[in-house]
Amino acid sequence: MSPPVPLPQTMKQLLQPSVQSTRLILTTAPVPIPTAPDDVLIHVAAAAPCAGELLWAKNFPDSVPADKEMVPCQDLAGTVVQSSPSSSSPFKPGDRVFCRVDASRAGTAREYALAKVSELALIPEGLGWVEAAATPLSALTAWQALFVRGTLDVAGLTGEGEAVEKNKGKRVLVTGAAGGVGSWAVQLASLAGAGAVVAVCGAGKEDAVRKLGATEVVDYTQTSIEEWVAADPAAREVDFVFDVVGGKTLAGCWRAVREGGALISVNTPPDMVRPAGLEKEVGKSLFFIVEPLGSNLAEVAELIRAGKVRPTVDSVWPFEQFEKAFEKVESGHTNGKIVIKVGAEEV
Repeated sequence: MSPPVPLPQTMKQLLQPSVQSTRLILTTAPVPIPTAPDDVLIHVAAAAPCAGELLWAKNFPDSVPADKEMVPCQDLAGTVVQSSPSSSSPFKPGDRVFCRVDASRAGTAREYALAKVSELALIPEGLGWVEAAATPLSALTAWQALFVRGTLDVAGLTGEGEAVEKNKGKRVLVTGAAGGVGSWAVQLASLAGAGAVVAVCGAGKEDAVRKLGATEVVDYTQTSIEEWVAADPAAREVDFVFDVVGGKTLAGCWRAVREGGALISVNTPPDMVRPAGLEKEVGKSLFFIVEPLGSNLAEVAELIRAGKVRPTVDSVWPFEQFEKAFEKVESGHTNGKIVIKVGAEEV
């Protein structure tokens, strides 16, 4: 049982007053109290928004509880304050932690937030608040897409053994490769030993994605995926596509994936945009929603600690400039994650 910690009665938080509008307000609210056995109260240092999140409740009402307190941002980095009196949490007051809070619950754009034990991981030494807040959603999504849902063998991350040889035979294509999720996917696919990592990104981002591990780059502003693969299908077709963009980009990926390959998207079910008349059978075609698993995040943290991967941060915004932060997120033109400074800690 954690010792009692003096807490303020109220805190600052962002709130979405109506799910029919993306308007946010900065307001005050009571500090939440950890009551469930797996609750952990976190003093939030930084949080990170996600593109499209202010439309989730409107567009997917069945996936968002009607009684959810509409606080945005599901990613946080902060300090453990206390756990539920009945908790046997391994996380102690003062621990620096990060996580993604499940989207069915209030988010983390608030000075104090509740997380579940299963969602949390310790921040690796040397990683600051901003980079830590930029990590959970992006890293978890890429990890699960490549190694849980996809066809790369996670054991390849060790750099030795049969998994390395297995992964070496795979060509992987990542859309949105310079963004928050895509930049992680490029790093992890490269680290796992993929034979080729094709990064699809915008103009001026080639050097950045090559530094992350991309072996080939497609500038979608100059060349469509269809045009790129048509120039040399035998050499350019890929075994595995990981898409974060959807729409025409994902439709183009059907031309790039080879017969029997895999199409994984976190934007749109791939079959919804399959080109009419395309006669190609893939081994796997699926859409998934990330699971906020602290166990996966702890594995990512170990790679960060070892200096093998690193989050990519586009920009950092003061809490009071939340509107500009969300505008930047929704622009669709970021190099990594947007982070909002929430707490008073030096970030």
